[in-house]
Amino acid sequence: MPDSSLSSHDTSTLPRAAGLGDMLAGRLAAAIRAGEFGPGDRLPTEKRLVEQYGVSRAVVREAIARLKADGFVDTRQGAGAFVAAKPGLANFRIAQREDGGRIASADLAHIFELRSVVEAGMAELAAKRRDADDLAALKTAFARMQQALQAGEDGAAADDSFHAAIATAAHNPYLAQFAAFLAQHFSATRALTWAASARDEGSASAAQAEHARLLAAIEAGDAAEAARAARDHIFAAATRHGAAPNENSVKD
Repeated sequence: MPDSSLSSHDTSTLPRAAGLGDMLAGRLAAAIRAGEFGPGDRLPTEKRLVEQYGVSRAVVREAIARLKADGFVDTRQGAGAFVAAKPGLANFRIAQREDGGRIASADLAHIFELRSVVEAGMAELAAKRRDADDLAALKTAFARMQQALQAGEDGAAADDSFHAAIATAAHNPYLAQFAAFLAQHFSATRALTWAASARDEGSASAAQAEHARLLAAIEAGDAAEAARAARDHIFAAATRHGAAPNENSVKD
């Protein structure tokens, strides 16, 4: 594909805001996913991108570096950037944040849905496989959340620890590794529950009651109930933050 043409994808000038490199990378990645640039095609030149999107060369270089890191393009010295043979499969990235640090509502709904699928499975296995050390770790994290709740403090770190303990209790090293990778993204949705405004509205208290049900099911070895408790917890959290996905996908 000639590098002087950007085909039919969005080529409007980017708004003046933070994260222009990420925004440009997102637009180019969308064009690649849509097939407007096929494997082996050369992306428009740096000069062409600067002119088309009204950004600096530094922004273009940042965007190309992001696309390369995410496996969308390969770069060749002096020749430019070319679409990879299997674009986007070298890395896994979740929801870029909007200006102000927020995650777009549609992306947030998808993250909660992903949490539901992953965490329900982990909870089910944890109920079947947990040992005394696992239960101790779960109860310690739960107690820390309870203390934070009673003190009116942020318990997000303890919330992360609680869910990490569930992953560990599943006793599958690959699942634990995958959960650890996802935790950096899932953590952002848990932090919403413990924000000062959310605590005042009772979100943290409601979440803690859901954690109590989940812990009880895992301790009792009730795999089916643990999975249900995990799904219900995620759906309730998503609903509290106005990001509930299709209800049928996260509840029995």
